[in-house]
Amino acid sequence: MNFTCEKSVLCEAVNNVSPAVSAKSTLMALECVLLRCRGGKLTVAGYNLELGIIKEVEVDSREDGEIILNARLFGEIINRMPAGTLSLSTDDKLLTIIRGGGTQFTILGMSAEEYPEIPVISEERSFRMPAETLRSMISQTLFAVSQDASTPVLTGTLFEMKDGVLYLVSVDGCRLALRKEPVSCSENFKFVAPGRTLSELLKLISRFSGGEEEEEVLLKVGSKHIVFECSGYTMLSRLLEGEFIDYNAAIPKEHKTRVIVSVREFTDSINRASIIINEKIKNPVKASFADGQVAISCETSMGKVNDALPVRIEGDAVRIGFNNKFMTDALKASELDEIAMEINTAFSPIKLLPLEGDSFVFLVMPMRLKDDN
Repeated sequence: MNFTCEKSVLCEAVNNVSPAVSAKSTLMALECVLLRCRGGKLTVAGYNLELGIIKEVEVDSREDGEIILNARLFGEIINRMPAGTLSLSTDDKLLTIIRGGGTQFTILGMSAEEYPEIPVISEERSFRMPAETLRSMISQTLFAVSQDASTPVLTGTLFEMKDGVLYLVSVDGCRLALRKEPVSCSENFKFVAPGRTLSELLKLISRFSGGEEEEEVLLKVGSKHIVFECSGYTMLSRLLEGEFIDYNAAIPKEHKTRVIVSVREFTDSINRASIIINEKIKNPVKASFADGQVAISCETSMGKVNDALPVRIEGDAVRIGFNNKFMTDALKASELDEIAMEINTAFSPIKLLPLEGDSFVFLVMPMRLKDDN
């Protein structure tokens, strides 16, 4: 294999596929990136058996071929090479020479035959949607993905296509996040994508969104895998198996109290109360909604704090406790200046939603207060 290309092009491709490379594995090939040159096209791929990221770039090819190189070593080399044109060549003994400016590295690669075969998806369903819309949907639900591996299906986000509307739902037992948007797709189906996959997809979309042209994402859904194609990248991921919870049954249909709060002011107040909470002391933050204000308080072995701010209240006065981080995560994910909170009783989930429309619903489970009956 022998080709030349701009350093910036190669660096971008290698850096963006590297998140799919295993940091440490008993199979050395999984710690490598695959380079395959065919007819002026260079395919750069990372794959760890669960997640794969692939990018194809144009190069000046003198000889076709393929090789796998340690991702950490190869990434450091090309990122530190002088700006300009790089050349890469390999010989029959898998010695790889990387040249640029007055710099030359020689490293030993491995045969591409040792690289695991990247699955080819038998496409069953597909649809397109704006990349910025998908980015927003993922960012507003990813925070509620479970970190508990004992229930694998909840470590991902449910994608449910129903009557032309795409629903994304994440649940971790203490909170729920639902986001929906209309999408041009006539089929009804659902699947669960791993949280790690969506985290990497979010980073990838964020790097390329915001340009003059609206990027689109093509989603291809197979029986065991999902493929996302965007900005010239292909991201492939296995799907999570198992029965996702009935999220509709978990969302309260009634409320006795509706409160409209400033997201920034409420977040700041909770953060002040959180100063006396740490990993060992996880006492609830208490919120009393009455008489046009919310009184925030917290008491731990480190001390106690009281705070208050004006809000708009409709309905009964109510006092409720909650986990400080779970509430601030939901407030941040709203991406709004003001948010509505609906509460039925001190023991029912706190429901957060936009003032207009129903594009998202967040639930935060309450924490029992010591003086509750």
